[in-house]
Amino acid sequence: MSQGRGITIVGAPLGDGAGHPGTLMGPAALRVAGLAGSLRDLGLDVRDAGDLLPSDALTSEPDTPTTRNKGTVARWTRSVSHAVAGILSEGRLPVLLGGDHSLSMGSVAASAAHHGGLGRALHVLWLDAHADFNTPATTPSGNLHGMSAALLCGEPGLCDLLEGASGCVRPERLTILGARSVDRGERALLAARGVDVVDMRRIDEHGVGAPLRDFLARVRDDGGAVHVSFDVDFLDPGIAPGVGTAVPGGVTYREAHLVMETLHDSGLVASVDVVELNPFLDERGKSATVVVEMVSSLFGRTVVERPAPR
Repeated sequence: MSQGRGITIVGAPLGDGAGHPGTLMGPAALRVAGLAGSLRDLGLDVRDAGDLLPSDALTSEPDTPTTRNKGTVARWTRSVSHAVAGILSEGRLPVLLGGDHSLSMGSVAASAAHHGGLGRALHVLWLDAHADFNTPATTPSGNLHGMSAALLCGEPGLCDLLEGASGCVRPERLTILGARSVDRGERALLAARGVDVVDMRRIDEHGVGAPLRDFLARVRDDGGAVHVSFDVDFLDPGIAPGVGTAVPGGVTYREAHLVMETLHDSGLVASVDVVELNPFLDERGKSATVVVEMVSSLFGRTVVERPAPR
């Protein structure tokens, strides 16, 4: 993970994949909340590469009622993919600041290609209230941030959004943690593809630690690496209200810290997204501050000194 590696932060102020305007302000809010400084306080080598611009490559993807802003999102995912590939090639760990969740089409695709070239399978931990596994055939909204996981697992109708992204993650290597709002069409598709969906009932019954440990054991057995895609609505809206698709009953403050601390201790995290922060819907920076705390836990902040992770 970050031990012995530098971290490069890069913003992707993308809002065209979401239904509520405001996520394009997410990177700025996380910077104002002190993300880079908090990570540097841990003794880490942190660079902030600024914000990306969408690719200027010509796109031919037309909008449809079931894929809104497809051409613009395609330009952004190409830019994100190129940036993440460059950061990984430098031996650094990329932290993408969103922006809506459609940016993960680019970041996960680049991370999967990089680690695949090293002979390591990429496993994806999707921390989210939603499954984001809709397709153009099932989506009730046409918003592409709700289809990003489906594209990465190779579902049809989306492959032209980013060449090489579709099917870059095997469905059994995707785990969705914290789900509590899944559309009917998604449910059937997730079950058919064998995606491990850890919904809030499982967390209520078994705690958040047990399914997370199971996920990490699968990654180790596979000799793999982990991409963490952290949607802010993973958190209960009582502690992080600044999201466009808030769903009550999310993980608590301490449960979320345990997830981040356990991921850090695993030493398996290779790339990170932080997405769907909408400062326009926040309360005096409350959500951005909490997110900075969570990302700091992911990179090693603890209450007391602990033995070095494996």
